[in-house]
Amino acid sequence: MATAAQWLEGARPRTLPMAFAPVIIGSAAAFGLGSFKPVNAVLAVLVSVLLQVGVNYANDYSDGIRGTDDERVGPLRLTGSGVARPGQVKAAAFICFGLAVLAGLALIVLSQAWLLLLVGVGCIAAAWGYTGGKNPYGYLGLGDLFVFVFFGLVATLGTTFTQADRLGAAAWIGAISTGLIAMALLMANNVRDIPTDSAVGKRTLAVRLGDTPARISYVMMLAAAILLPLSLTPDYPWVLLVLLLVPACLMPSRLMLKGSKRESLIPVLKQTGLINLGFSILFATGIVVSVLT
Repeated sequence: MATAAQWLEGARPRTLPMAFAPVIIGSAAAFGLGSFKPVNAVLAVLVSVLLQVGVNYANDYSDGIRGTDDERVGPLRLTGSGVARPGQVKAAAFICFGLAVLAGLALIVLSQAWLLLLVGVGCIAAAWGYTGGKNPYGYLGLGDLFVFVFFGLVATLGTTFTQADRLGAAAWIGAISTGLIAMALLMANNVRDIPTDSAVGKRTLAVRLGDTPARISYVMMLAAAILLPLSLTPDYPWVLLVLLLVPACLMPSRLMLKGSKRESLIPVLKQTGLINLGFSILFATGIVVSVLT
């Protein structure tokens, strides 16, 4: 029987900044459009966090029963390590998905954005299909695209739309940037797992690119994410604050490019998650301050 601490570790808290960042950015973009709704923002956070944890448990379950996590480097996996039964982990994933649906329905009712019902169905299907089912797209190298679309575009733009009922340039640029950082986090995770993923036929984008190109792509994603918001400076000059993140990007980038041991890449996940959170705060601050001044 897994302990509470093990369930928490299995939820992969290092990835949770990916859930908060798009909501912070999307809410700031809504503020820039003259409409910020705190209750809608809180509901959006609940949806995003519950989906992220649900994806993590679903990934734990699916990889565990396939044997992908039998020999791995990194944090605890509940199913692969045997500390929790597969059925328990699967149930935890669907409980999270169910709670996300309830929060999402409340958000849709408040915002009257009924079209998001279809988006919500797509989110749940994509969350399970990442490593679940007969043909999981995460094993085909499409997981990075899923992360960009759902934890970048959908989460950010959906947050803005449910508050402002429209979108603007800040929402789109912020969505692309946070999506790129989320992709970088997944790339760091998958570069670390290239040997074990290759052995079990899990063809992630990192496996398909190869070790060195995959590491370089991580750095390129971070660079693009930080530089893209500069295009907003004519309307939001304080967005230049995101450049304060450049020093924070140097250490994980160096580890990705130079770390020869797979264990040395483990801290990169936490660092990249914090970069995403820091980016969202600086980006949001830049939008808000630009509007107020």
